[in-house]
Amino acid sequence: MEKIAIITGGSRGIGAETALLAAKSGYDVCISYLNDTHAADAVVANCRAQGRNACSVRANVAYPDDVRLLFSTCDAELGPVSLLVNNAGIIGQATPLVGLSPSALQDTFSVNVFGVVYCAQQAIRRMAISEGGLGGVIINISSIAAVQGSPGEYVHYAASKGAVETLTTGLSKEVGGEGIRVNAIRSGTINTDIHRTSGNPDRPAMIARTAPLGRAGEPGDIAEAVLWLASDKSAYTTGAILTVSGGV
Repeated sequence: MEKIAIITGGSRGIGAETALLAAKSGYDVCISYLNDTHAADAVVANCRAQGRNACSVRANVAYPDDVRLLFSTCDAELGPVSLLVNNAGIIGQATPLVGLSPSALQDTFSVNVFGVVYCAQQAIRRMAISEGGLGGVIINISSIAAVQGSPGEYVHYAASKGAVETLTTGLSKEVGGEGIRVNAIRSGTINTDIHRTSGNPDRPAMIARTAPLGRAGEPGDIAEAVLWLASDKSAYTTGAILTVSGGV
């Protein structure tokens, strides 16, 4: 099977690190990004420097047409996907629930939940044995917020990640017979721009003071977990929610 990965939200943070590690692990890589073309180009260049093919597609996973473009571009430039990493996600708005705006709620679920569904649908059509595919792996990036609830900050975001975990469980049972494994990573707080741009910029430092391992996570911590779940070393693992949170 050709090793071809689609990584959503791949221009920065966890997505960018996962794209690079995937290329180092022998994958050709297609990333989606929202706005930062320069950052996406840099990720593509880094992947190509590993001797792999790579491309980027400007796409908002909240829109089915954008998702179709993402997958059709990957088909044309690299081939059919064998690994989908549903990494794109937003917090929406850092606020107690009573102050949450309808637009922030809509945006959060459109990206974090609907986007995962739209991408999984496209991947299954290419991976499923009954559709002529060779199987594959889908990995959804969740958050420790799904079990902690994130009160006073982003309960709506936590709820969207709870939905992702339920989706992971159900979908793994639905497509296991098609040769597709579906797992999720329940990520702890990671040092990425998402906290500065739309969340609580002090959160990584706060977690570092209280986490059993004494630090916040780094994008590479999640990338390594993704590539393990993508590999044959986890061939009997599906429907799993792997917590990578430094013990939080």
